[in-house]
Amino acid sequence: MNWILLVIAGLFEVAFAFCLGKAKEASGVAMWSWYAGFLACLTVSMVLLVKATKELPIGTAYAVWTGIGAVGSVLVGILVFKEPATFWRVFFISTLIISIVGLKVVAE
Repeated sequence: MNWILLVIAGLFEVAFAFCLGKAKEASGVAMWSWYAGFLACLTVSMVLLVKATKELPIGTAYAVWTGIGAVGSVLVGILVFKEPATFWRVFFISTLIISIVGLKVVAE
């Protein structure tokens, strides 16, 4: 169950990065709405991370959480914000995914 909470926390980290990207593109009320979404996603992400780390090793949990956020944010950047998908970006994101899976496999 803690791993599920951790994955959901990581997905909310991706969501708050998405909200920041959308806020950058918006203005006025829309911009502030995206910032409110950012704060809501940030809060949910942190609360779930805290709950998950009550049972999981902090080093592993934090690395997985940030890894999910990093991979997800790059994918959102590529798919939504039309950032370049160069060979090296995809290569290093792939190595990050392999590392996250490896941490999960060796965690107690």
